[in-house]
Amino acid sequence: MLIIDSKDCENIDKALKKYKKKFEKSKTLLQLRGRQAYIKPSIVRRAEVLKAIYKQQLDGGKFD
Repeated sequence: MLIIDSKDCENIDKALKKYKKKFEKSKTLLQLRGRQAYIKPSIVRRAEVLKAIYKQQLDGGKFD
């Protein structure tokens, strides 16, 4: 549950902006989207490995 401390003199737009930023940092939407369909753990691990390989290749300068 996200709690936003809003002061009496604070604009509603600023409070909404704070809420959106906190919501994005908490990654709640990503968790909800991830739970929509079951993904086998082996597929999750394979995706993580492929992502790590891609990042290493980027750092190594293979993709220029």
